[in-house]
Amino acid sequence: MTKTLYLVRHAEASQSVSPDLVRPLVSNGMIDAARMGKHLASKMQGIDLILTSNAERTQMTAQVFCEQLGVDNEIVRVESALYESSPKHYLDAVNGLSEEVDSVMIVGHNPSISYFAEYLTHEEIGSMPTCGVVGMTFENLTWAEVSKKTGHMTFYDSPDGIMGIKI
Repeated sequence: MTKTLYLVRHAEASQSVSPDLVRPLVSNGMIDAARMGKHLASKMQGIDLILTSNAERTQMTAQVFCEQLGVDNEIVRVESALYESSPKHYLDAVNGLSEEVDSVMIVGHNPSISYFAEYLTHEEIGSMPTCGVVGMTFENLTWAEVSKKTGHMTFYDSPDGIMGIKI
């Protein structure tokens, strides 16, 4: 059985709002999230669950993705442990997933989301741009068995790489 994971760095957020937890997306971030969501809709076979941190910007990014993917926002689950966290917290979230879930998206923050993508794959990801997405699969593994270098990266997209997508 194949498990699929999409790691998303939240879209561009306001720098002028405090505290950090409540920073919303700026208009360019909303546009990038809509374009990326539409782009992903053509690539994805479906999504069972979306995990986000409790930050406003990750939840807004997830909401826009739901709209573009045509899925109900009830599949979004807020995990406060993903805010200001380490790749270990992301791994704990993945390892704790139900086996009924085959496809999951995590909307999170740099640098942890980028480090986590590199940890799971054999790829050098670097610093993911805002609204960047890394897709990966895990063959013949349960979520509890996902660990270092067990993922196969299927794509790495960014808003700059999909400029032709219209919303």
